[in-house]
Amino acid sequence: MATKKDELEQVQIVELKRARIVYHVVGETPLLMNSMSVKAQRELLLPRGRKTAVEKQGSLKHEPLQEYRDSIYRARRGSDTVLALLNTQFKAALCTAALDIPGAKKAQIGRLTSIEGGERLPLYGVPEIFCSVVRSADINKTPDIRTRCIVPRWACTVEVTYTVPVLNATVISSLFATAGYTMGVGDWRPQKGSGTFGRWRIVEPDDKEYLDIIKTGGAEAQQAALDDPAPYDDETEELLGWYDVEVKRRGLKVA
Repeated sequence: MATKKDELEQVQIVELKRARIVYHVVGETPLLMNSMSVKAQRELLLPRGRKTAVEKQGSLKHEPLQEYRDSIYRARRGSDTVLALLNTQFKAALCTAALDIPGAKKAQIGRLTSIEGGERLPLYGVPEIFCSVVRSADINKTPDIRTRCIVPRWACTVEVTYTVPVLNATVISSLFATAGYTMGVGDWRPQKGSGTFGRWRIVEPDDKEYLDIIKTGGAEAQQAALDDPAPYDDETEELLGWYDVEVKRRGLKVA
């Protein structure tokens, strides 16, 4: 039999709503892009087995220009840019930044926030080619040369939606600003502890540097830089110059 107390009990449902903030972002440090190449994806999907010694000697281990172009995330058709950043990169940075903010929880931020605008966010800025020494994941940490796209000056717009009243604009903005300094995006970012690339700061929509990057770093300038890239530093320029001479001298061919 139901008691009088049971009859008076009511379930109260708190209505959750979504709010949004649009952030205009300018890179504080160069952005090093690290997309997996189409060649590597195909090899994972359908491995062709080990090369013979003869095949290795007759083909190139690296093709810097192709590796440079393959390292970018391409924007969707109809975008104002050729380059893009994945929205998951900003979402991961936002969530991980919660570990450094008292009272914020990574899992909660992950559930209650999202990055809008599609999977790929337009990235403005003129890319350059960058060669650097990396260490392989094998037990000997074998050194190798990797060629990637680097964007010295970059900017983008990021729209964050969040759930209210659980979260508010102050918390989200604090997290996003912290993520820009302590997390970053791209390779060799602060989050990995190995570098300082990919840091950003929040600016106003009329910020002079932001507007200049948007104006000069769109699709046309990016495509021209992908077709004929400028070296990022003296080491890259010297290495690529030596590479071109040696490839011709040895009569090597593309793998």
